[in-house]
Amino acid sequence: MAERVAAQRASGLVFAGIVGALAGAAIAGRRGSRAALAGGLLGAAGLVATEAVARARQRPGEIPAWWSRVVMSGAIAAPAGWLGGRLGKAGPVTVGLTGGAVAGALGLRPQKVALGPVVGAAVGMGWRLAGGREVPPAAVAASAVVGFRALSALLFRDAQVNLLAERVRAEDLPFVVPLEARGRYVGVDYVRTLAEVLGGRYQANAEDVGIVGSLDDLAGPQFDPAGVDSLVREFYEHTTRFRLDIVPEWRLWVRPGYLLYRSLVARPVGQANVPMNQRETLRGVRSRIDTITPEGNGPIGVRGWIRSFADTDEPIYVGIYTTYRHDGRGYVSVGFPVPHGSFTATLLPLPRGDGGLVLTSRSELDHPGHYLTYIDAATRELTTLAVPGFAERLDVFTENGELRAEHAFALYGLPFMVLHYTIRRKP
Repeated sequence: MAERVAAQRASGLVFAGIVGALAGAAIAGRRGSRAALAGGLLGAAGLVATEAVARARQRPGEIPAWWSRVVMSGAIAAPAGWLGGRLGKAGPVTVGLTGGAVAGALGLRPQKVALGPVVGAAVGMGWRLAGGREVPPAAVAASAVVGFRALSALLFRDAQVNLLAERVRAEDLPFVVPLEARGRYVGVDYVRTLAEVLGGRYQANAEDVGIVGSLDDLAGPQFDPAGVDSLVREFYEHTTRFRLDIVPEWRLWVRPGYLLYRSLVARPVGQANVPMNQRETLRGVRSRIDTITPEGNGPIGVRGWIRSFADTDEPIYVGIYTTYRHDGRGYVSVGFPVPHGSFTATLLPLPRGDGGLVLTSRSELDHPGHYLTYIDAATRELTTLAVPGFAERLDVFTENGELRAEHAFALYGLPFMVLHYTIRRKP
């Protein structure tokens, strides 16, 4: 373990040296090749020293200090600013606005998305007033990112993510689904590929199975399965008996960011590719549950709910549904595999007065929430981040004798999407 940690720290210092060299050369490069060389050496030395101090002060289970991450982000922005100024002939205001906008978008929080371009433009304007259009674009980009991150840290003090655990056993985090994509693509064949790794009997498009084995597994002080409407129970325990029609409702403020995410991440990875509007759902949505049964018999070990567009079989999402019990309560954990890791939503069951069932990530209990996990392929150890700003609530209920569902998502208290489902029994 000690040798592995030492190797990781060494590789981190090498990476810091490379980034620092590029940043220093980009900022000083306008003064000639000698200045670029000197700037590169100073940048490398400075960033390596910053990284070394941050790593030395880092405690187990902590991420590197905030100030070191800010310095690193500024250094990464510098070469990008140089490239923008070189290829696009962009001035300080444009470079600053672009750098701030990208930094704000990476912050995810809507307030940060709005703040980023404002801070970036202000920094760019300051550079322009101080030095005209001849200021180094690399310096403008770096200072815009650093300025934004410093100001946002003052304005938004609650953490976006928390390092929950580093290199722990899967048994230590029962609320995390420790199943990753071993390649760069998830796709509709994920469960079949997983069966080749785990062993057991694989069943594609299994008949008469549900996303949970039994609602009784979810019983707890706040939830009595006996009070659930029989149709709602049937949906959860025999999901494949039903077909779902979906109407997505996106808030306007999140659409641009989601379109960018969808093009750059969701489609290339084959995961979390939610329809943008009802017109897309008219292509048809194919739904199936693939299962893996250990040793070929007994209870189902893996339930993978796979949804895709019917015309192309392009994946919409691949979710691995599990249940577990802790301190007398049952929980539902849904793992969404991503390359080398997973994004898990752990949900607490709660009753509705009309016999419906609510699954929510909002709770004062420790386990409900959302978790982004890296899985070490060799040791199977987990490094997990908690994402407290993300929240979801799934309501399944009956209305006039028909099944309905409302799946709502929010980011830092701001609703950004609701999926409206009409659930009908298959012929």
